[in-house]
Amino acid sequence: MMSFNFEVKKSEGKGGWSLWPGKKKNEAKAKEAAGAAAKEAGASGAAGETPAKGGAKSGAEAFEETYEKTEKVGDVTMVLDYYPGEDFYTDGEIEDRMLEIAKETGAEGFDKAVEEEKSWPILYHFSPIRQNILRWYPLKAEDKVLEIGAGCGAITGALTEKAGRVDAVDLSKKRSLVNAYRNRECGNLRLFLGNFETVEPHLPRDYSVITLIGVLEYGELYIEGEEPFKAFLEKVRGHLAPGGTLLVAIENRLGMKYFAGCTEDHTGHYFEGIEGYREGSRAKTFSKPALEKLLASAGFKEQRFFYPYPDYKFPMAVYSDESLPKKGELTANRMNFDRQRMVLFNEAKAYDTMIEDGLFPLFANSFLVEAKE
Repeated sequence: MMSFNFEVKKSEGKGGWSLWPGKKKNEAKAKEAAGAAAKEAGASGAAGETPAKGGAKSGAEAFEETYEKTEKVGDVTMVLDYYPGEDFYTDGEIEDRMLEIAKETGAEGFDKAVEEEKSWPILYHFSPIRQNILRWYPLKAEDKVLEIGAGCGAITGALTEKAGRVDAVDLSKKRSLVNAYRNRECGNLRLFLGNFETVEPHLPRDYSVITLIGVLEYGELYIEGEEPFKAFLEKVRGHLAPGGTLLVAIENRLGMKYFAGCTEDHTGHYFEGIEGYREGSRAKTFSKPALEKLLASAGFKEQRFFYPYPDYKFPMAVYSDESLPKKGELTANRMNFDRQRMVLFNEAKAYDTMIEDGLFPLFANSFLVEAKE
């Protein structure tokens, strides 16, 4: 399996870096990488080919189920049957600004908005580089995808470009509206509003691909019980078609950056994941062995790990066990834009040591896991 590298271009006259994945060159690389991945996996069809905007089917053809409470934003259908009537989490006024940007700006304008706004939430939700985590993945026109925790749609567009049908679930109506407006031309996209535990019983059970991109770590918020992460994964598995694939992107609890002086991504505390999460932490991530064990306990016996670098949020490369990084490659280690950090040692040199001793998979900052029964 080949590794997949992306570009970052220097902003002209801005004195900063524009997080844009070198689009034309990157699309060609994406098709090449997706074709290679599909060939290796034995996938049928022209892998890597992107259907026309709006997916392989129109909205009427793509969706068989009907629901009582729906709204349309362009060609996108929003299902409100399970929405509780108010948003229970929000980033505040910045979400109003994100909605304005989504309404007023086409996809080509998001990079400009990122540069001009100089805001972490705008960068996080609108940088096109967010899609690199799955843009290379060989989805096909016949695929039926479920995206759990879609948020403002940072990844959704990459899914709708290739898959014939995409169902996306999120609790927030404001964020779902941002998603709908930024993907308003995608007739193969349907947004379900509501808590996953409420929406889940009403979703189809024949998805070929389900994604949990930055979602599994919040399993205790979605599901109650003694083993919420396992129960969450089991519920998700129940919606896969035979032979279907679960894609999980999550931080590594033992990622190199946490030893080197970055705060834990979800709590903002130094060394919290390494030392053990405090009682009541709203999110918990896993080491590679712990994640392997958790997935297997939930029925996902077949697992393949990929290593987005520097992490899954802004991946500039995606490595695999068959194509690991070489010494001297991992030098973009200052990609934390939301918080201050310490610099306790030279991460590039430390990575070289890990690579030389075959330990990189254990200390990669993030994982992308392809899991099957």
